[in-house]
Amino acid sequence: MAADPGGAPPPPRAYKIPESVLVVIHTAALDVLLIRRADAPEFWQSVTGSKDAPEEDFRATAVREVREETGIDALAPGCVLRDWHLENVYGIYPQWLHRYAPGVCENTEHLFSLEVPAGTPVVLNPREHVDWRWLPWRAAADACYSPSNAEACLLLPRFMGMG
Repeated sequence: MAADPGGAPPPPRAYKIPESVLVVIHTAALDVLLIRRADAPEFWQSVTGSKDAPEEDFRATAVREVREETGIDALAPGCVLRDWHLENVYGIYPQWLHRYAPGVCENTEHLFSLEVPAGTPVVLNPREHVDWRWLPWRAAADACYSPSNAEACLLLPRFMGMG
């Protein structure tokens, strides 16, 4: 972006914060919602997203991202948002490094699950995701592109008191 004629520099670029959430949305029967990325259609995943500001807590990030990406209100009656108190630190995929400040190459991902009633409607944000499906938890793990997402699907029964 060029400077304006008055000589003012361009506004600073807003980089993504390398702190995010992964929210495994599921039913009581452990069917897991996966969504397909618009910018990488081979990627099936759970809800993910970065903090909007460093001071935003992870729970608020999870609630916001679930609503933005699926239209689901994580705080609605019948929904249970669980903080797993687990974090993954992983290298950011090379194709997305440009979204982060120079020198940032790792992201810290905080894990949550969100139990929703069976039949909960899903309304995708078409700029981010182009398809969705419910799969049994093991099949969901097999379908996830991200290893940390697959692992979270496999951990789901433990955090539901079933494993």
